[in-house]
Amino acid sequence: MTAVDDRSREHAHRMDRMYRLQRHIYDATRKYYLLGRDTAILGLDIPAGGSVLEIGCGTGRNLALTGRRFPRARLFGLDISAEMLISARAKLGETSGAVLRIADATDFDAGDFGETGFDRILISYALSMIPDWEGAIEAAVAALNPGGSLHIVDFGQQECLPPLCRRVLQAWLKRFDVTPRDRLQTVLADQASRLGGSIGYRAIGRGYAWLFILRRPAGAPP
Repeated sequence: MTAVDDRSREHAHRMDRMYRLQRHIYDATRKYYLLGRDTAILGLDIPAGGSVLEIGCGTGRNLALTGRRFPRARLFGLDISAEMLISARAKLGETSGAVLRIADATDFDAGDFGETGFDRILISYALSMIPDWEGAIEAAVAALNPGGSLHIVDFGQQECLPPLCRRVLQAWLKRFDVTPRDRLQTVLADQASRLGGSIGYRAIGRGYAWLFILRRPAGAPP
């Protein structure tokens, strides 16, 4: 087993320990502070018959809402936590047609889902908990179909909040191994430049959260 495999296994065990019980109350509690998730979903604009993959799909809450908003979309999800996928499978049910896999966000392939790529990829409040978050972005971009888009919502740097609020929030996030990625915009801009694509950005709640869309041009090489 390689060092990368060891790190992935360790992260999976940590997530399973964290969410074994939390998954039962996750959706009820997170709605108060995981801001911007519904906005990101509305912005997916999935074409009829198009595919959407959520990386770090957790309990399946976002995929369920995506399916209601875009009923002709094909739903896919991956998570490193087997415990979370128990909740996701129960929430989505067989009628949704959703394909769910246990996988590392930094080490997956569209072929694992029987696809050549995805039209939309969503990462919601996961990069701040993924140790190799830049690797996760690289894997996501590589799995996009030409003309596809990567949608990310996560904690920002709270740049426009009062200093005391910012310090308290960041100290609280640190207790749960959550690290807002201050270089997120730079990393996404580099990826977009490499592809000849573009990124869109908006701040939510005075920088409490950041929302990004990276668009891959239709003629971008694999």
